[in-house]
Amino acid sequence: MSDAPAELPADLPEHLQRLIAAAGDLPLPRRHGRPSPSARRSAVLILFGEGPAGPDVLLIEKSHRLRSHAGQPAFPGGGADPGEDYPVGTALREAYEEAGVDPAGVRVLATLPELFLGPSDNLVVPVIGWWDDPREVTTGDPREVARVARVPLTDLVEPANRFQVRHPSGYIGPAFGVAGMVVWGFTAGLLDAVLEAAGLSRPWNPADVRPLAVPVPGPAQDGRTPGEETGEEDDPLDSDDADSAAPTVAEDADSTAPPRTVPGR
Repeated sequence: MSDAPAELPADLPEHLQRLIAAAGDLPLPRRHGRPSPSARRSAVLILFGEGPAGPDVLLIEKSHRLRSHAGQPAFPGGGADPGEDYPVGTALREAYEEAGVDPAGVRVLATLPELFLGPSDNLVVPVIGWWDDPREVTTGDPREVARVARVPLTDLVEPANRFQVRHPSGYIGPAFGVAGMVVWGFTAGLLDAVLEAAGLSRPWNPADVRPLAVPVPGPAQDGRTPGEETGEEDDPLDSDDADSAAPTVAEDADSTAPPRTVPGR
């Protein structure tokens, strides 16, 4: 049973109110069934705001030096730390570390149902936030994040920016060509579902299928293998062979869990 409030905050944009109201039934593709017992807990922050070009959402581009997902656009996110307020605390910490987002300026609205990514054995909780106090975005550790972008929602729903990509593995899935990036895989699947639930989607041509150029990470400047520079374990969202497996959005086939609306910050 959902613990969503009977009334959503009146100061939120209508598209966000629609999204939260429909969040328990997002049109997410089912791929890998029930999460495994070993699935790692992770979270991503879907941060909406009002930017210079109107309503937008925050995306990062992963560093080209990572061992997997090199150069791939994504939501800020990663694995949970021990004792952390998961998933909200995880999503906010990662957004701060990767994009300089001050947690105090984010109003957390809801957590979506868990999504299981079979290729990477990750159980990911998307956290929806509203940027009450938007600031300039900054790139965190350049060894992990190449750049940060606030992408206008009008660009994301523009049919000319919508197409599908074909991964070398044979995977075909939705993609967005925005902000000089090709957004695909898990992030594109989640964006597609979120825009649909928010009532913003426009018809586009899914028959437009384009080959996906997967970047190959090069060696670090000091000669070490990409990913070794930080001396830390890989981020669970980047630590496997998910590139070759073409990461997709997936949910537990038996899950009926509703979204969890959390108190405003």
